[in-house]
Amino acid sequence: MTPLAELITPALLLDVGVLERNCEAMAQRAARHGVALRPHLKTAKSAEVARRATRGQGGGLTVSTVAEAAYFARRGFTDLTYAVGIDANKIEALHGIQRASGARVTLLADRIDAVQAADSRARVLGATFRLLLEIDTGGGRGGVDPNDDELLSLAHEVQRSESLSLAGVLTHAGHSYHVQGGTAIRAVAEAERAGAVQAAGRLRAAGMPVDVVSVGSTPTAVCAQTLEGVTEMRPGVYTFFDLDQAARGICGVEDIALSVLATVIGHNPRSRRVLIDAGALALSKDQSAAEFRGGLGFGLVCHAGGTVPLPGLCVAELHQEHGLISCDGDDDGVQAMFRALPVGSRVRVLPHHACMTAAPYDRYHVVEGAGSGVQAVWDKARGWQAGA
Repeated sequence: MTPLAELITPALLLDVGVLERNCEAMAQRAARHGVALRPHLKTAKSAEVARRATRGQGGGLTVSTVAEAAYFARRGFTDLTYAVGIDANKIEALHGIQRASGARVTLLADRIDAVQAADSRARVLGATFRLLLEIDTGGGRGGVDPNDDELLSLAHEVQRSESLSLAGVLTHAGHSYHVQGGTAIRAVAEAERAGAVQAAGRLRAAGMPVDVVSVGSTPTAVCAQTLEGVTEMRPGVYTFFDLDQAARGICGVEDIALSVLATVIGHNPRSRRVLIDAGALALSKDQSAAEFRGGLGFGLVCHAGGTVPLPGLCVAELHQEHGLISCDGDDDGVQAMFRALPVGSRVRVLPHHACMTAAPYDRYHVVEGAGSGVQAVWDKARGWQAGA
């Protein structure tokens, strides 16, 4: 076991006990609703996390990059939904992944021209793919309205394809990240469910096959009262949780499994700041939780031995490789901060958005509980290309 004091910082820490608790809780939710759990691994990008998230499940994963698809396929995960609208230029790489691993990669589209371009490229390669139609249930990012005639036109285009087969419908309630409280999130979850089920019903009424009715987002997965008519859910950040989820009441701070270990590299009495060696690249500049809770800065600060936030401290400012910790007290409070965080000491920072914070790192340093050293190192995917 490697002591935290020996790690080169900044380093990404993952508490495996909290991770496994989060994974088990979501698996139980899926079981209660009678749906499959297809976790979105864009958050963790790690095979070891995927193994825990799919324990007792069918083993299917959701990914958001070609690099993730290649990484997971090489590690034995062969049922992959690539949940980003398909760009025909990625067909060759995805076909290569299918051939090399025997994986099945399911695509996503919401435009007829995207379907035509993907079909054309796949035919040249002799490739075949299943395809889901993306439905907009209020998020306003991508997808067709479940009531729009475009839905049936899009489905007919897939049926005319020689290389694509219609698998069903998929939606993501991304707007659930902008509401707070159980009542508001439950309303979004119901709109998400109802819209996806309505789209599936229209396709079936037109004589088209719909095997998959897929919904997503951690807030709606946690708060949904019913998933009647849905076949699977695709939450992702629940594996780690973060300040954004805690601020809206989806989890507690004690459920946050991910933190960044940093070293105190200086004190600046003039600016009343403590300097650490984790900056914008190590923490991200995401401040999403500030929509619901103040005083979080760019992350909450904890002693290295645990994840209990130190009262009044946060990362107040970020430069590329520097973070500046402030306190909300008077001069005596600033001096107390300097004493509590001497130069050379270590701190942990709890992130706003785990997906953004974890993305640049190439590994997790796995710990368990307060005061734990590093028990293991887990690899992860990075970047966008299949060879990444």
